[in-house]
Amino acid sequence: MSDGRAGIEAQALGLAEAVARRRDTQVVVKRIGWKGNLGRLPWWLTPFPRRWLTPESDVAPPWPDILIAAGRATLPLAIRMKTWSGGKTFVVQIQDPRVPAKFFDLVIPPNHDRLKGDNIVSIIGAPHRVTADKLASEYPRFAGAIDPLPRPRAAVLIGGKSRAFDLTPERAATIANDIQQAIEAEGGSLLMTFSRRTPPQARALLTARLKHLPGLIWDGEGDNPYFAFLAGADYVLVTEDSANMATEAAGTGKPVFILKMDGQSLKFRLFHEELERHGATRPFAGVFERWTYEPLTETDRAAGEVLARRDAALAAASAG
Repeated sequence: MSDGRAGIEAQALGLAEAVARRRDTQVVVKRIGWKGNLGRLPWWLTPFPRRWLTPESDVAPPWPDILIAAGRATLPLAIRMKTWSGGKTFVVQIQDPRVPAKFFDLVIPPNHDRLKGDNIVSIIGAPHRVTADKLASEYPRFAGAIDPLPRPRAAVLIGGKSRAFDLTPERAATIANDIQQAIEAEGGSLLMTFSRRTPPQARALLTARLKHLPGLIWDGEGDNPYFAFLAGADYVLVTEDSANMATEAAGTGKPVFILKMDGQSLKFRLFHEELERHGATRPFAGVFERWTYEPLTETDRAAGEVLARRDAALAAASAG
């Protein structure tokens, strides 16, 4: 359950898919929409939340065995799900909900949020959908375009403006120059995609500066090649503003280079230090290096915790 934004939904869906890999599970996606601006209000100001949902939200019985919710828009629903289901739904909230963790059975935030508690299991970065099987299944749809490209192939994942970071034209020009030099020095190719948050000027500049290189630059039209780019790449470059993309890249086991942006954040500094300690990432200095590390599998670890704690809760209820 999420508000449908791609990055938020991917986290909840990634964890749900990881649960389904461990146990026979039907995964149902719910995208929450609120009438008017009610979704912006604190959860406690929406005492009868189902009355104010858009019809497409479809929050109704039968209630799930496990609810995995992400994002502020889901809080009025996730907090009440235990009551609606008569205590039968195990409620998991990912990210920092910014409300007391006691409202949920389990909270799964990133380590860099520094939350502690008996029902809190923190992980490096964010839950995600990247697995070897996922990449292998997505690649064939784009293999005809990617296979002929010279190696090494560099997947470049560009984020954008956030509360902590910005991608100015000047910074975009520096990134473009560094990427161009590295790819030309290796005789390789480019697989580049942008975020919805990428500023139009930065997107246009990066496209103009790099379109002459062998490779593919996704313009947002047609099927999304994101997973195929990760599958076909030898290196992955990610702007530092996105915990989602950096964690997904670290799930590939391929060398991941972090692209500097304008701005800074203590939480993101702690996050990137974690990825470096794991051996997944290094700052991009304009040249490619090869190294190996164990792909990050924090999503699977979180799924194991969800099932173990739910099983324990069911056993305790039966014993009582």
